[in-house]
Amino acid sequence: MLHQTLKYAYFPGCVAQGACRELYQSTQALTQALGIQLIELKKAACCGSGTFKEDSQLLEDTVNARNIALAEELNLPLLTHCSTCQGVIGHVNERLQASQTSNPAYLEQVNSLLHKEGCSPYQGSTEVKHLLYALVTDYGLEEITKRVTRKLSGLKCAAFYGCYLLRAQKLMPYDDPFNPQAMENVFQAVGATPIYYRGRTQCCGWPLASYATTQSFKMAGMHIQDALAAGADCLVTPCPLCHLNLDSRQPEVEKVIGHKLGLPVLHLPQLIALALGVSPEELGLERHIVSTTSVLEKLGF
Repeated sequence: MLHQTLKYAYFPGCVAQGACRELYQSTQALTQALGIQLIELKKAACCGSGTFKEDSQLLEDTVNARNIALAEELNLPLLTHCSTCQGVIGHVNERLQASQTSNPAYLEQVNSLLHKEGCSPYQGSTEVKHLLYALVTDYGLEEITKRVTRKLSGLKCAAFYGCYLLRAQKLMPYDDPFNPQAMENVFQAVGATPIYYRGRTQCCGWPLASYATTQSFKMAGMHIQDALAAGADCLVTPCPLCHLNLDSRQPEVEKVIGHKLGLPVLHLPQLIALALGVSPEELGLERHIVSTTSVLEKLGF
């Protein structure tokens, strides 16, 4: 049972403030409904989604040391709702914390760059936590269940974790990267039925989309077809980049694989907030490329 208000330094990331604005919208709606306080890091920069290190590891570490330092200034954990941001910033945090003893000269180099820009130094005093794990480990599934006003009974949900969220981090031992259960446990907490299928822990194909588009879309199509074959009414993802490849590009995926799909893809906070009585309009469900009408009709809207 919760004894105090949960508070986080909120790192919304760039995709949720652009192409997936409904994720930003639904995260705000969900946390308000649960009484979780978010202090948005408005000065934060894009994490780089893994591309900065292709040019320079120091660049990736410095940019994200600054992001973490913004949360440290507030003495709060950094909360993200993007698997990719979690993977990138979480690994930077882990690497720099290790550098405090294994390579202090490197950390000093990072902090000297931050100092030149008038930024606070990285201290390694906080954690980076995805919304999924904040809900499961900090808030608690029992507490979420208590606040359900509209059980999602009969809705068959297939989790799509995305690869970044499951990459091993010693500082994030919240789930089994090979057989995760956190999303499925959330589904059950709000009355939905988890669907298991082959692709739930695999890559959506987004990282390939800019230079191997056909292969990217074939990957996405394979996962969607597998979920449909397993009986899913929808995919649910904790990553907006996965959402872009699975939802926004689903019509293009259909052309590549030569099959009609039509599987709705929800952001994790949208699903939970529906069970808490938040309206579909407040959650931006009309913004999706693949219509969410079939999901809403199954829930009695």
